[in-house]
Amino acid sequence: MSDENGTPATPAGSPAPHPEPLRLFGTTWVDHGNGYTLRRIGATAGSFVAAVVSCLVLRFAYQGLQIADTGAFVTVLVVAMFAICSALAFRTTWDSFTRRPDPDRQASLRGLLAIGFVGSLLAYFFRSLTEAPGEKLHREEYEAALKQHEKRTSRRTGNPQRKKRRRS
Repeated sequence: MSDENGTPATPAGSPAPHPEPLRLFGTTWVDHGNGYTLRRIGATAGSFVAAVVSCLVLRFAYQGLQIADTGAFVTVLVVAMFAICSALAFRTTWDSFTRRPDPDRQASLRGLLAIGFVGSLLAYFFRSLTEAPGEKLHREEYEAALKQHEKRTSRRTGNPQRKKRRRS
């Protein structure tokens, strides 16, 4: 890897860098072709439906707590836990669309993200309303890699040793 974002390094004389595929979108995000719009609509609808179904499952869990008569403290604690974890998962997922997350931090947040899965689904839903989730980050990295490749492969014209020297 050539930089902190994980953009692949391309040695001089190699072909131009290839775009990194996105989950569900492949490389259609580059030129918005080959069913990109339909995939975005599907990702938007799918993440919304998954979030709604997840909320229904959490509602059943809440009703289970009510039936078990665990008391107000436990009920408030569970609701607060899911709310806080969902908010943190939303923010973490949203930030991962604009910059590469730290793998060590992601590993330590795995449990929190699993509990706050509704927040992650909502972040995916809201991002897919405007673009393929992660498209902006991948586009920036891809364009930077293309510029770097073009700079490396551009050639001078002529031989500098044959250049005539000016006499003053």
